[in-house]
Formats: sequence, C-alpha cells, structure tokens
Amino acid sequence: MSALRQQFDPYAILTALERQRVAYVLIGGFARVIQGTDELTHGLDLTSSLRAENLRRLALALAELDAERVDGRTLELDEATIRDHPLIAFHTPCGELKLVPEPAGTRGGYDDLRRAATREPIGRGLRPRVASIADLARMLAALGREQDLPSLQQLRYLRELECGLSHGLER
Repeated sequence: MSALRQQFDPYAILTALERQRVAYVLIGGFARVIQGTDELTHGLDLTSSLRAENLRRLALALAELDAERVDGRTLELDEATIRDHPLIAFHTPCGELKLVPEPAGTRGGYDDLRRAATREPIGRGLRPRVASIADLARMLAALGREQDLPSLQQLRYLRELECGLSHGLER
C-alpha cells in the first residue's frame, strides 16, 4: 500500500464491521466529531470486545477491507496478542483504522465504554456504537496531551449542554 494517505471513507470501514457483526465502540476523533466537536480526522479508532468469536469476526472485516498492519506484522487477532499491544494500527484503502484494546482512562476498554455508548445514526443505514461524550472526555483527559485541549474543552461544553437538556426534560 502506498505511503500516501488514502481517501478516508468511514462508511466503507463501518459497513465491513457491521456486515461481520463486530462488537465495537468508536472512540477517538471520529467519535468526537459524531458527538459534536469540530475537528478533522483521517481514520477510525475503536475498541472491541476481546472475546474469541468477536476477534474472529473482526479479522474477517479487516480481511474484507484489505487491511494491513502499519508495523508490517501478520494479522493475528487473538486476545493475548492484542493485550500485548496498546494500539494496533492498520492501513486500508478506505483510511486508517486503529484498534485500541484498553483506551487511556478506561477500566477494561470495550466492557467499560459500551455501558454508556449510544448507537448514532450517521447515514447510509449505519448506526455505529459511539462512546459517550463523558467517556470521550475522560479518555482524552487521561492522555494529557496539550494538543487535545481544544477538543477536550468542546467535549466538556457539550457535556454541560447534555446535562442541561436532560435536567430541562425532567421538569
């Protein structure tokens, strides 16, 4: 695959994941954009269930996408291999895909995040499971990177709006 950045097509990536019934939660920049931040991203970050059957389905989706690991290693997706890597990055013809087994600030990755995640309609019949605004802020804050401060401030503002809206509905 060329070192040049590929055209980013999140719909193609998400369609492959959904077709294989992969259990995942979107995290990272694309998830933040879906939740309302105004940033740019060129790939998808996700955390997935580490159960053997789900990893098998994830491997099928990655094969369907012609995904290649950025580090050149073979595509082995078993729980032991995944737990040894804090991040596994893939190139696909549709853009970058990063698998993050246990994102910073979480307790258990997928199992922690799926509780508050929501299915968000993004068009083309897709409703991916997206981490909550509060969880996205928690993960971003845990990274402690200066460049993330604008996005973190936006998430905190969105969280305040979300809380205000829910309090208004309860009255």
